[in-house]
Amino acid sequence: MASFRNAALLAFLLPAALLGGALIGQYGFGLYPCEMCMWQRWPHLAAIILAVLALILRDRSAALFLVIAAAIAILVSGLIGGYHAGVEYGWWEGLTSCATNMPTGGDMLDSIMNAPLTRCDVAPWTLFDISLAGFNFLLSASGAVLILVMLAKRRKDAGHV
Repeated sequence: MASFRNAALLAFLLPAALLGGALIGQYGFGLYPCEMCMWQRWPHLAAIILAVLALILRDRSAALFLVIAAAIAILVSGLIGGYHAGVEYGWWEGLTSCATNMPTGGDMLDSIMNAPLTRCDVAPWTLFDISLAGFNFLLSASGAVLILVMLAKRRKDAGHV
């Protein structure tokens, strides 16, 4: 039981922390996301919703399904991050388009001219030569595997009781 709850909490806390960090980077430090960065955010948002539903549901089989789905969503975000990191490191080609965060309202031409241009093949920030997309890959993929292992251990323990 505790193993399931811990897995569900991890399925909530990991994507919440990663998505929160991305938003802090964007709005607090001006690390504007490219299109591929945005792709990584959607599965994290889905995982947060799935994990919250799993934590509040009383039906254990439905909750288990939701935690597994959240782990898969986290893994999807990580795999997108891994692909994006490969594009940033020049291992393969990615998108040729760039993304902007253009504010709405005001003078449209000024908004277009002053909008930050964010390339998908350039890492806006690195630590130990690992980009944000690379960290998303490492943390999301390992976190998703950990969640699934915790759930498998729970099932194995339940079978031996």
